[in-house]
Amino acid sequence: MSDTIKEFESAIAAMERIVKQLEEGDLALDKSLALFERGVSLSRYCHDQLGSAERRIEQLTERGDLRDASQLIDLDDVER
Repeated sequence: MSDTIKEFESAIAAMERIVKQLEEGDLALDKSLALFERGVSLSRYCHDQLGSAERRIEQLTERGDLRDASQLIDLDDVER
């Protein structure tokens, strides 16, 4: 698994923890604002990562024109 996937998944997990903490409502205002700010930052990071992945997919599929690329996949690499 690549570092980008790990980072994206970690960011999603961190956002889930932040949402849970904020929903509990037992935090001081300063702590809530700090968590919210961190959540916004993580959200922007994830949005950027998804946008990058979308652009990469578009490039790989020739601007959205899907083609069968199964012959390009090494199934031994996928199963590892």
